[in-house]
Amino acid sequence: MNNEILLANLRSIPDWPIKGVNFRDVTTLFKTPECVKILSDELFDLYKDKGITKIVGIESRGFVMSSALAYLLGAGIVLCRKPGKLPCQTVQESYAKEYGIDTIEIHKDAINENDVVLLHDDLLATGGTMKAACDLVRKFHPKKIYCNFLIELNSEFSHARDTFDKDIEITSLLKF
Repeated sequence: MNNEILLANLRSIPDWPIKGVNFRDVTTLFKTPECVKILSDELFDLYKDKGITKIVGIESRGFVMSSALAYLLGAGIVLCRKPGKLPCQTVQESYAKEYGIDTIEIHKDAINENDVVLLHDDLLATGGTMKAACDLVRKFHPKKIYCNFLIELNSEFSHARDTFDKDIEITSLLKF
């Protein structure tokens, strides 16, 4: 899709957090009303006919657009967080990262087998966090799972999509 207005408002920070990385900062898209509207409209167009009943926002930048999209689609929101941030019983999934093991969780009563679930996050790079989130959501046996990212890095990390099960439709609004 690579909308020109979104690209013009996306901040890139060279050599952050380490030398050689060109960090894509989506927070600049969230501060501009025109960009929030474009993001909302494009996400709605992608998912308006998919029967989405729940949107899982991945901590923390995934929370922003998942809320706007849930409103537009008439869907519920499920928060996917790090351990200890949710107040009731949770279901967890642990996964390997470059520098160790991480864990994410959602409430035990957040999703059921009648749900059609869209998982949303800001960035697809290696795919580790979102793959773990998909595995976590699968434990609830929903009807269907979709994944969406605002940005996809596909030059350096082109294998990221290959980590996902083939029945999961993956979309991104901006690709680099």
